[in-house]
Amino acid sequence: MGQIVLINPQIPPNTGNIARTCAATRTELHLVGPLGFEISDRYLKRAGLDYWPYVNWRYHPSLQDFQAFHQQRGGRWIGFSTSGRCSYVKLQFLPDDWLLFGSETEGLPSDVLKACAETVYIPMSQPGVRSLNLSVSVAAGLFEARRQLGYLE
Repeated sequence: MGQIVLINPQIPPNTGNIARTCAATRTELHLVGPLGFEISDRYLKRAGLDYWPYVNWRYHPSLQDFQAFHQQRGGRWIGFSTSGRCSYVKLQFLPDDWLLFGSETEGLPSDVLKACAETVYIPMSQPGVRSLNLSVSVAAGLFEARRQLGYLE
């Protein structure tokens, strides 16, 4: 199964909740700096509960560091954005996809969106709601990819 990538996350409890989801699903988590918090942040630790030993995670100090790491592994970048090309449920996910999510306040930077093989959005019925919480968006995208690839059993 692919990886979850958080680019410049700002809110520690969101990252902690995402880490817990990654632990539960054995999904690799990549944190790309700069971060809006310290890795040792108590809110980050609290949101991840005692599951941090089960999280396979890596920290990349910059986008350039992450890009170099990704080049060694390969796979598509799938950018989640309110301006995505298609609904995330219409995309055919592949086992080596990297699911990219931007910061809670800015989303994915435009240069990252341009570098993505695909961009997707999560449909919302209420036009007054701009986006979902980051940890909810990650869970929705990850579980759809897992469903399509047969990892929900």
